[in-house]
Amino acid sequence: MPKTTFKERVLNIVKNIKKGQILTYKEVARLAGSEKAWRAVGNILNKNQNKKIPCHRVIRSDGKIGGYNKGAKIKKELLLKEGALIKNGKMVLL
Repeated sequence: MPKTTFKERVLNIVKNIKKGQILTYKEVARLAGSEKAWRAVGNILNKNQNKKIPCHRVIRSDGKIGGYNKGAKIKKELLLKEGALIKNGKMVLL
């Protein structure tokens, strides 16, 4: 059985984030096996063009929305559409 790369693990984890749920870049890095590679997670997601992978559901650890390859405004709109609450530029978890 071939080993998966860090990138493959990251994309698989993010692909399985359900609508209405979020993870932080750090949580994705930890789940992918390299807790301190949260910046790498951001870079991987920034380059992703697969619409089946909901990159907009990954946010910063401080609750801020973070970047998105289609722009932060679109990321915010997608999160709001899925039921997220955003107050003072930060995600409010229920």
